[in-house]
Amino acid sequence: MRRVPIPRPIAGEGGAAGVMMIPIPRRGIYRGLEGLAAAQSARGVTGAAITVEPGQIIAPPPDGASDLGFIIAQAASPADAEIALRIAHRRLHFDIRPEYPATVAPAAERP
Repeated sequence: MRRVPIPRPIAGEGGAAGVMMIPIPRRGIYRGLEGLAAAQSARGVTGAAITVEPGQIIAPPPDGASDLGFIIAQAASPADAEIALRIAHRRLHFDIRPEYPATVAPAAERP
């Protein structure tokens, strides 16, 4: 597993902070994502990281025991921190493919 840097809060700022563990939406093979830079640039977001590797088979609970990564935010209030996390999450677009591509047998091979 690769090491992911954890953003550190700035001392004396006050306010609120939050972390979103990015849920796995469906079972499949993780191929990559778009929007990480956009998520990281959302107002209030202090860090966002993806902890899965391309080619890895992923699954949501109860079959899976992990997540796709995490987003960290700091804001003036808990509500503002939650909004920042939700905005950042909406900017992420994951490419998750089926584990085995569905194929149709030619008509001559069908029973």
